[in-house]
Amino acid sequence: MRNRKKNEFKSGFVTLIGRPNVGKSTLLNRFVGQKIAIMSDKAQTTRNRIQAVYTDNDAQVVFIDTPGIHKPKHALGDFMLKTAFSSLQGVDIVLVVVNAGEKIGPGDRLVIERIQNVDTPVFLLINKIDLVTPDELLPIIESYTKEYDFDEVFPISATEGNNVPELMESIKKYLPEGPQYYPANQVSDHPEYFVVSEFVREKILHLTREEVPHSVAVHVESMKRNEDDKIEVSAVIYVERDSQKGIIIGKQGSMIKKIGTMARRDIELLLGDKVYLELFVKVQKDWRDKKQSLVDLGYRQEDY
Repeated sequence: MRNRKKNEFKSGFVTLIGRPNVGKSTLLNRFVGQKIAIMSDKAQTTRNRIQAVYTDNDAQVVFIDTPGIHKPKHALGDFMLKTAFSSLQGVDIVLVVVNAGEKIGPGDRLVIERIQNVDTPVFLLINKIDLVTPDELLPIIESYTKEYDFDEVFPISATEGNNVPELMESIKKYLPEGPQYYPANQVSDHPEYFVVSEFVREKILHLTREEVPHSVAVHVESMKRNEDDKIEVSAVIYVERDSQKGIIIGKQGSMIKKIGTMARRDIELLLGDKVYLELFVKVQKDWRDKKQSLVDLGYRQEDY
């Protein structure tokens, strides 16, 4: 009999969890080498559970990016929190991501409290190490390891890539032998509609002021190829108030044009084709607090 034990293919599911703005989405994109999750310096950017797939000759890792842990203020916030904590169940490894530039806080302790009963390996990832000196790093590590006995600790920079290859090798060591769940060239389990809507929302987060970002939802109504062989995308931007609609549209349509131009570049990279993007803005009052509105906009209860 041939002995292939040490060369057996490994696969599994890995959750990233942590406070808002610790860099989970940036790390997810770094893992798969492509933009899957949207990034913003505004907290609570990720709303749904986003799955990204990394495949090489030895293993397939399905990463689950979760909304940042925060105190919910509305039904959408409740959905996000339940989504994040539900992802701790049924996975093979949990990656707790923290920010090296900030002291351990209530959000971090809430995450640590929730992982106490997790019976899978838990890694501590201290991200954004480029913000601190090596001398500052050791006390930061100690402040977290006093709270929980992590299986592995990795200081990393998701932006620069420091220690990310080593982290990936360690993840693969902990994974069980298993099948390849997705084709080798697939990097996300989300439909293109979802990723396209997220790209539009990302540009709104980047370009608008505090009043608007978290009141925005984007729904792709249609994607089809037209007579000019371009992909036509039609999407609706939902806001909660008329004043927010005015901000999104901008003076003589300047803001919505800028949002469309920036989003179209990312969508064309994703689809590998020319795109015609049409954006509309609609007011749906207090949609974040209405369960039916959340369902209509893709925040499904069965996700958590």
